Amino acid sequence: MSFELTKQDIAILDLLQNDASLSSTRIAEVINLSQSPCWRRINRIEKSGLIKKRVALLDRHALGMELVIFASIKLTSAARHNMDVFEADIASYTEVQECYTIAGIWDYMIKIVVRDIRHYEQFVRNTLTLNTAISELNSHIAVTEIKNTTELPIHTQL
Repeated sequence: MSFELTKQDIAILDLLQNDASLSSTRIAEVINLSQSPCWRRINRIEKSGLIKKRVALLDRHALGMELVIFASIKLTSAARHNMDVFEADIASYTEVQECYTIAGIWDYMIKIVVRDIRHYEQFVRNTLTLNTAISELNSHIAVTEIKNTTELPIHTQL
């Protein structure tokens, strides 16, 4: 980070990660700052790269995407080529929401969102199993969503 965040910067980030559609005027009102300095702070924060992009979060249930699966994946080998092939393929699958390398007996953990169990079965059969870099796949189907947020705990980390 190229600059120190102030309490006002943190308040701005907190507001924006909760609702990216807020205007600089509204943010200025909430944090008790005039509009121009608030806009400059937002602009400086955006230019620093702390805000990657502003998006709309969709309701997966309203869109009929009822199933969340966390899949543990082991590659056929840990060779760099295998990792590159796997990662390039995973990045292209719209059903995969997140992908992480992990420590332990598995190589990757992915989060998949689909309509239902049949959609997941088709995704596994027609997509994942065609990836020659994958040797094992272990699925963990989420039953109840307790917490799902995109907000980072910036007050406790900075």
